[in-house]
Amino acid sequence: MIGLGIIGAGIMGERLVRAALEQAADSVRIVGIWDPAPAAMARMAQEFPAIARAASPEALTAAADCVYVASPPASHLEHAGRTVAAGKALFCEKPLAVDVAAARAFVAGAAGKRAAVNFPFASSFAVQRLREWIDQGVIGTPRSLVIEVAFAAWPRSWQRDAAGWLDGRAQGGFTREVVSHFLFLSRRALGALALHAHTASFPEAGRSERAITATLSAGGLPATLTGGVGTTGKDDHNTWTLTGDKGAIRLRDWSIAERLVDGAWQPDPEALPNERMRPLVLKRQLAGVAAMTRGEPHHLATLEEAFEVQSVVEAILAP
Repeated sequence: MIGLGIIGAGIMGERLVRAALEQAADSVRIVGIWDPAPAAMARMAQEFPAIARAASPEALTAAADCVYVASPPASHLEHAGRTVAAGKALFCEKPLAVDVAAARAFVAGAAGKRAAVNFPFASSFAVQRLREWIDQGVIGTPRSLVIEVAFAAWPRSWQRDAAGWLDGRAQGGFTREVVSHFLFLSRRALGALALHAHTASFPEAGRSERAITATLSAGGLPATLTGGVGTTGKDDHNTWTLTGDKGAIRLRDWSIAERLVDGAWQPDPEALPNERMRPLVLKRQLAGVAAMTRGEPHHLATLEEAFEVQSVVEAILAP
């Protein structure tokens, strides 16, 4: 049983608290939470009265075996650095950071430390099924990858309370928040990422991107990426499609693994929509957090993987 402290009482912090209490009470316990906003702390006190509210991030770090950093991205390295310096395990929300040079220095300094980044595709049942299909030769030799993300609006409906930073150029936007997941999946499944060309559209002053395109490679495999706001009626629609010389497979809408059969996409019979699958995936993630904190082998995203993803994301968004 490891003691997990949480920095950040927003959507992700609250989501992980619920997962720990409802799904992973056998592997982690929440020792406290801290957020600089009094309103956020008051909300957590009302929702989870049994969880301690730490007086400071330093106090939270001292009380925890592992610290989950779920604050906005620009503050990640400050909290991550404190955690690692204190000798505690680190579980950081993605993206790792927004400053590439600072992240590079942090990753170098944290080499050999107990640290991981929260890319849930590392624990995804759907991704596991895709891996099985690849290993079984369903698609033959992989030839190309296509990543597509689309949103009715940005931020998504359930994120609008955090629009102040989620829709800003400094640390927000769907490329950091969503595309980074699919870049991690590409890195983990296929190999090292390389960006070859990119565009990003910022039509509204001070606000985050509204469209991107990129050509890249993953493990040498050619890939294309497109993303846009206002291009679907859905809150969030995405596909990750891998095509080989014998067939194609894809991940759709976060949690649906599908195979192309006779020209039609057929979902895995065990697939579940994301809202039902998410708690099961988070339970796996928290089991990984417990193993990482104990110094045992784990499957979570490494700092090196997260930095590679961050570097590509920031390059896509660069002028």
